[in-house]
Amino acid sequence: MTPFTYRRAAGPAEALTLVDMPDAMFLGGGTNLVDLMRERIARPATLVDVTALSSAIEERDGALRIGAAASNSSVAEHRIVRDRYPLLARAILAGASAQIRNMATVGGNLLQRTRCTYFYDAAGSRCNKRVPGSGCDAVDGFNRIHAILGASPACIATHPSDLCVALAALDAEVELVSAQGVRTLPLTDLHRLPGDRPDRDTVIEPGELITAVTLPALSGEMRSTYRKVRDRASYAFALVSVAAAIEVRNGTVADVRLALGGVAAKPWRARIAENALIGGPASIAAFRAAAAAELAAAVPLSGNGFKIELAARTITAVLAELSEGDA
Repeated sequence: MTPFTYRRAAGPAEALTLVDMPDAMFLGGGTNLVDLMRERIARPATLVDVTALSSAIEERDGALRIGAAASNSSVAEHRIVRDRYPLLARAILAGASAQIRNMATVGGNLLQRTRCTYFYDAAGSRCNKRVPGSGCDAVDGFNRIHAILGASPACIATHPSDLCVALAALDAEVELVSAQGVRTLPLTDLHRLPGDRPDRDTVIEPGELITAVTLPALSGEMRSTYRKVRDRASYAFALVSVAAAIEVRNGTVADVRLALGGVAAKPWRARIAENALIGGPASIAAFRAAAAAELAAAVPLSGNGFKIELAARTITAVLAELSEGDA
């Protein structure tokens, strides 16, 4: 492993002061950073332990603020999360093992990097995300798990997080702190599509640190869930996942939130499907049509064309399950 300097922040203020270090990479963000260091893909000159950041989960004016250092397990087990945001709890429980959930943090989960095989194969594969301009071997290679939405010729990798898909559906906001102050942005704007710069996963600027995620209040009439379709029942990344919340009144869709995982380089908020559904009937036919509209822009590769139908069926099944009894 590449030699590096390790710094432990004495407290939140010290952790934020260290953000100004130009050569630092922050272990408080990036769940798989150590894996990438072992493979010599990431070579930080300095690691800063930011576990002194807040892990509090607290209500503020009807919203729920979750500190970046909160563990995934503590979020999934929190009473308010289980009662008001069940899709978030289910998304977390669908990811990784209990041991990893106990250690992984919210901030780290947001900044984890793709699990594309070619990204990890530093010795034998071309990867524009790892070495810009080198090419993408996944395009003509084994691409069964790769993106069908928002990809580019430069990169077809997918974002691996379950938590982020749920947060995208919930209109979560991310709090970022730097020497210039505090800014917030929607979770849906945090991650980038690859374009011609797949090496940049997020819009986070140098010197910025994630300090919290905030969930706005969700209508008590909305039902929500998270469904993950994968090759095996545990410890596997999604082929397709769906985070959904829907409110049905007298057979009509009054409100709906929908996000997809396993299909793009970022959590995919399904705005086209949402717009097609609101104000219309809560029916199987309507759900299927909305899914088809969302997936009309999908571009299948040699090995992942099945994802289009899989995503459509999963969206339809999840929305039908949530609206059952109200439609």
